[in-house]
Amino acid sequence: MMYLAAEEPQMPLLPVWPEVVIGLICFGIVFFVFSKKLLPVINKTLEERREAIEGGIEKAESAQIEAQSVLEQYKAQLAEARHEAARLRQEAQEQGAVIIQEMKAEGQRQREEIIAAGHTQIEADRKAAASALRQDVGKLATDLAGKLVGESLQDHARQSGTVDRFLDELEAKAEAAR
Repeated sequence: MMYLAAEEPQMPLLPVWPEVVIGLICFGIVFFVFSKKLLPVINKTLEERREAIEGGIEKAESAQIEAQSVLEQYKAQLAEARHEAARLRQEAQEQGAVIIQEMKAEGQRQREEIIAAGHTQIEADRKAAASALRQDVGKLATDLAGKLVGESLQDHARQSGTVDRFLDELEAKAEAAR
């Protein structure tokens, strides 16, 4: 209202000095209250946040270092396990080869025993057959000789001697023919 009552024209762009002073005093009071009350709380909050962030970064770095250490340990354990598996596989192959060789040797030994037993059995059968054949041939020969000679050759000692002599001559002729 004073503006209307004043007769002097005022410039609208120039502020009124009493208002500027009151504005500066109010600004100073608000600035003082903010700087004494609100600014320390804000700074404290910002500092806590900065420390929390820095602590989080440090924790993350230490966790990453620890994770890297654990990863290296796992890699070392994995490499060791692979090495151990390869060693066990090699041992198993070697043991398998040894077992196969032993089984071959055992099979060869059993085959040799079977062959030897077969030869022994064949020899025994051959001797038994030769003995039975000798007796049968001897009986037939004495019967035939008895019919040819006209006398009985039942005397056992004579019969054995004649048969043995006859068979020995046959064996000698067979050996000479070879």
